[in-house]
Amino acid sequence: MAKAKIEFDLNDVDDRYAHLRAVKSLDLALAIWDIIHNTKKSLEWSMEGKEMDKYDALEMVYDKIHEILDEHNINIDELIV
Repeated sequence: MAKAKIEFDLNDVDDRYAHLRAVKSLDLALAIWDIIHNTKKSLEWSMEGKEMDKYDALEMVYDKIHEILDEHNINIDELIV
């Protein structure tokens, strides 16, 4: 059986960010999956019958992305230095 061991020096700032990214990798993958597979249909339903310009539509898309990230406890500012 193959095994891998990853070590992080949590006293080092860069390693702390790398550790958090590794720990959050499943949450990130689930959020991306949700964005790719569920967002289009839910936005279509939300926009149905509404008159909106492209800026309102774009705002709705970005709000949905932020909502999904929040649902998966992803704070991008915590993961990027």
